[in-house]
Amino acid sequence: MTTRDHPNVAVPPPLIYFAFLGLGWALDRYGVQIGLPSGEDISLGLGTELRRGLALALILGGLLLDGMAAGLFRRLGTAVEPWKPSTALATDGPYRFSRNPIYVGFALTYAGLAIAMDSPIALLMLIPCLVVIDWAIIRKEEAYLARTFGAEYEAYRNRVRRWL
Repeated sequence: MTTRDHPNVAVPPPLIYFAFLGLGWALDRYGVQIGLPSGEDISLGLGTELRRGLALALILGGLLLDGMAAGLFRRLGTAVEPWKPSTALATDGPYRFSRNPIYVGFALTYAGLAIAMDSPIALLMLIPCLVVIDWAIIRKEEAYLARTFGAEYEAYRNRVRRWL
């Protein structure tokens, strides 16, 4: 039996974030049909300007973080996509503070979009989304990186937090 040289991630992580965001938005807007308050009944309670400013800051911050992390992968000559082999271990840039800055960036962008939509349920759905990302994606990636980079990855893992 041969092992593939990648973490064996089945679903692209951005699709997981978008699925939870869409589900949260749909529940927020149409949940009254299943006994939840609808979007007409609930909101985040933020003024329009504050909500837009906060949403914009989170979206731009998330995209900037993702861009920095992806740029580092390109400079190292390794794949960003978790279904492709890793040829180098990223430990600089945003990877000095988090082993998963791309997923942190996705979470910031998600939160910004949920706030922009004024959707409290979508914002709450970020919690189960992160649980799924941690369980279905990050754990597979970490096992793969440990197999691929051995002691170098273990030293990095002991020095840098998984999320923040």
